[in-house]
Amino acid sequence: MRSASYIVGILVAIAASIGLYLVSYQYFVSEELSKAQGRLSLYQSSVNSELERFSHLTYVLSQDSFVIGTAEGDGTGALNRRLEDFAERAELDAIYLMDEDGITISASNYRDTGSFVGQNYAFRPYFQSAISGKQGRFYAIGATTGLPGYFIANAVLDDQGDSTGVIAIKIDFSNLQDSWKNSGEQVLLANEDGVILLSSNSDWQYRALTPLSEPQRERIRNARQFPGQALDALDWVELPGDQARIAGTKRLHLAATDLPHGWSLHYFASDDQAVARSWLVTAVFVLLAGLTFIYFQIQRARRVSAALARSEEEEAMLREANERLAIEIDDRKTAERSLRRTQGELERASRLAALGQLSASVTHELGQPIAAMRNHLVAAEISSSGETKLPQKIGSLVDRMEGITRQLRFFARSESEAFDDVDLRTSVNAALALVAPNIEQGKVKISIDASTGPAFIRGSALRIEQVITNLLRNAIDATDAADAPEIHIAVMASDDEVVLEIQDNGHGLGEATLAELQEPFVTTRESGRGMGLGLAISTSIVKDHDGTMTARNRNGGGTIFRVTFPIASNTEETDE
Repeated sequence: MRSASYIVGILVAIAASIGLYLVSYQYFVSEELSKAQGRLSLYQSSVNSELERFSHLTYVLSQDSFVIGTAEGDGTGALNRRLEDFAERAELDAIYLMDEDGITISASNYRDTGSFVGQNYAFRPYFQSAISGKQGRFYAIGATTGLPGYFIANAVLDDQGDSTGVIAIKIDFSNLQDSWKNSGEQVLLANEDGVILLSSNSDWQYRALTPLSEPQRERIRNARQFPGQALDALDWVELPGDQARIAGTKRLHLAATDLPHGWSLHYFASDDQAVARSWLVTAVFVLLAGLTFIYFQIQRARRVSAALARSEEEEAMLREANERLAIEIDDRKTAERSLRRTQGELERASRLAALGQLSASVTHELGQPIAAMRNHLVAAEISSSGETKLPQKIGSLVDRMEGITRQLRFFARSESEAFDDVDLRTSVNAALALVAPNIEQGKVKISIDASTGPAFIRGSALRIEQVITNLLRNAIDATDAADAPEIHIAVMASDDEVVLEIQDNGHGLGEATLAELQEPFVTTRESGRGMGLGLAISTSIVKDHDGTMTARNRNGGGTIFRVTFPIASNTEETDE
């Protein structure tokens, strides 16, 4: 009977171990999928950014007087040099102008042996879309150079609105693909037909996710989209539970299909970590079960020994059992420490996944307006006769937005940012310049009370301006409903600290406290007018500068925000 009970206990333990492994594997796989989703979002953001980077450029070029004049019959010499210079500075593969029949009459690569000049591209879908009045976009291997690229085209119109030609650009995505290869991850981008355009694995490029039909192949041949490529099917198959088998290896698989042109982005990740962690959890369970079994066995041995005579041999056996128990207890403590370390790793992985998704979202939202502003600035440079310097004020705004984007992309780096002496009065003026359109739109009266001398603090000028900008925008938004909106700014310096105070006559804090508003995603604005991150980010920046921030309701209505920074230790030397 006793041996039968042992067998039953062993079978139960085995079944429990298998069940624990399966449950823990599903849990850890969900963690890996969450991290993979964050990585997929970053890759999707980079693809969208590349597709939209020069989306407005061909329209702007179609309005250029040199382009219009050449399309209507003027000489091509000046335009050739102009397109060559612009393509080099914008880092474009090529810019070229075609007539109504698709024959290239001017190109940035007119000096090259593989020049587009004289080539007929009327068969390309992007030319056909542009000449019909729509913007044409197309990814293909170059018919002249044999190099792949992304083509964007717009029609050139005369004074009567009739098409006189098509201006097109070719964008090289090789740098994007090289970055995928260097990442060590598995990712691919497929077009609407399922043909792989870009991939971290060179063997996958120009293969099809599903076998192509004959009408699809005929359309591809007519457009000369992938000349010389067999377009064989890729060796892969989708599996249940966000998994796939590719090239004979099982991988976690996530796909994003909400890309332009019906394209899809696929990301593959290994489940090795999930397997390893599941085995670790199962091993810890087996160890604990074994320790429990040993413990009860020792207790039973003690009871048996108590019933026997207190002989020296029995006492020796009892001491030996106690020693074994001490060893087993030490092993159990070691296993518990290992389990706690594993739990800590899981928590950090979850936080990193959430932070990756937030960075991808913000980077994506900032990337497109930055690119559009850059294109219009460059176009303005081309259109200005004899003027080669971009408008500095707008250019500095774009550089500032790009600086913020770079900070979001590389927020995970551990190196610290260098601090300099920053005059808080200068930072206030810079922030006021940034929100000037908001002030003018809201007809807000601004009054400033600043110390006559410099008010230096130690810190990052960009981050200090970010804090002041957030506080000013909050104050402007708070005064929306005020009959005579007013904002008062005060900068006060003492022997050991510099104080910034911003007052408004808006709706005030209400029942909310500053501690509540500093929490991420908490906001007093109506839905759709903010994410509730401004004060959370500003508070973090102030703390990084050893400063403090307080807020209170103002007598008579409104809010007073007060920010205090330590004064720079070398202020006096600077003044001298």
